Amino acid sequence: MAPKAAALVLVLLAISGSRADVNPDEVASVIWKYFTELGSNAKDTAEQLHQSELSKQLNTLLKSNLQSVSAYAEDLQQRLEPFAMELQAKLAQDSQRLKEQIQRELQELQAKLAPYADQVHQQIGTNIRQLRARMGPYAEELRSQVDRSAGELRQALEPYAAELRERLQDNAESVQASLSPYAERLQRQIDGGVEGVKQRLSPVADELKAQVEQSVAELRRGLSPYAQEVRDGLERQLQSLSAQMERAAEELRARLAASSEELRAQLSPLARELREAASGDAESLRQRLRPLAQQLEQRLGQSLETFRQQAAPFGETFGQQLVQRLEEMRGKLDSGAAGVEDHLELLEKEVRDKVAAFLSTAAPPQN
Repeated sequence: MAPKAAALVLVLLAISGSRADVNPDEVASVIWKYFTELGSNAKDTAEQLHQSELSKQLNTLLKSNLQSVSAYAEDLQQRLEPFAMELQAKLAQDSQRLKEQIQRELQELQAKLAPYADQVHQQIGTNIRQLRARMGPYAEELRSQVDRSAGELRQALEPYAAELRERLQDNAESVQASLSPYAERLQRQIDGGVEGVKQRLSPVADELKAQVEQSVAELRRGLSPYAQEVRDGLERQLQSLSAQMERAAEELRARLAASSEELRAQLSPLARELREAASGDAESLRQRLRPLAQQLEQRLGQSLETFRQQAAPFGETFGQQLVQRLEEMRGKLDSGAAGVEDHLELLEKEVRDKVAAFLSTAAPPQN
């Protein structure tokens, strides 16, 4: 098997072999990443892949998964090898085919829509204005939820700083005995608070994604009177637009989750430093704790403010991305010129569809 296809098999096995509820989108995302980052580089060799950190991690995952679900993994491996090789070869063929097809369709679209150029331009402009108006309240809601989440987490954590200052008044042995349980409680509060932030922000991301779908549907209806003779070409452009917007929505969700985890990573060292302080000798305990007690509230505030400033504008940025996609589509219909990577959205969708179909026929046995 070719090195890239072999690496792809490792990726799929590492993800698919670990659990029964395989997420096709997750598998497809890893495959697409391999195709885009490795598939176009002819200089990649088996040795380079073998030595890469990613390859080492995948091999570790694969060994672990084979131990736990060996029968399923072995069966899946037999089916994955030809699937991976076929998919990789087809991707290269489809990439050039889609490039040429999209360019032809755009030129045909421009010619057929020329008598209605003003109306089409106006319709997309109307959709852009509607999208801006629709995104505004949701972006504000996301900002409000970020502010509220940060404020509530601050209120939940600030008493720990006051409690630590009070504990310093006790005798050293008492402080040392109570410090580890205190640090554990602080960590649980941090973890619970971060999970609460995620749960609060996730519905807003869902609502934003729903608005994306509605916007594309409205644009499709608005353009349909002008595109009876070029329905397929226009539909392909709308599918590409939809794919771009949906990817932006998923990126928004991922950025919110990453920001929440970054907040956890900034706060968790506070609990760890307290546990480390408790492990030393009792005589110097106060000396070790005093700076921590003085800094705890300040560090909590700084971490939460960083999170708030980072995550609050995500909604506005998302809305700007969507408007940009619509403006790009309007420009393509006006000029008849395809973008350099216009085919990639459709190619990625094709990969995702094929992966979903494959996994639906390669499901692990039910217990």
